[in-house]
Amino acid sequence: MSRPLYQLKAEFFKTLGHPARIRVLELLSQREHAVAEMLPEVGIEPANLSQQLAVLRRAGLVTTRKEGSNVYYSLTSPHVAELLSVARLILTGVLSGQVELLADLGTPASSATNRGGGSPGTTSRRG
Repeated sequence: MSRPLYQLKAEFFKTLGHPARIRVLELLSQREHAVAEMLPEVGIEPANLSQQLAVLRRAGLVTTRKEGSNVYYSLTSPHVAELLSVARLILTGVLSGQVELLADLGTPASSATNRGGGSPGTTSRRG
């Protein structure tokens, strides 16, 4: 019996759940890269990068080609780059909403009482 699509999607997103893997996919969204080119950009040890690339390869997100002693990686589909772009748009929206919320929270409470008319700092006198 096949697994439900939502379960497959969860496993797919788990594969994306590591910062180094996301960084690798971002780099590969631009163009193919040799492993040595990615090392300084990703900022992890060579053995760890190799492990992360193997995870992405097993998931079918990247493919390799060998040229001499260099191994080059590329995305298997342009949809991976699109997914990262959409994720960026979603995060931008979420974060801008949080900034607005923080701005609202930072507004002094006294400004809310000044909405009823009159100038700030003035008092009404009733005689």
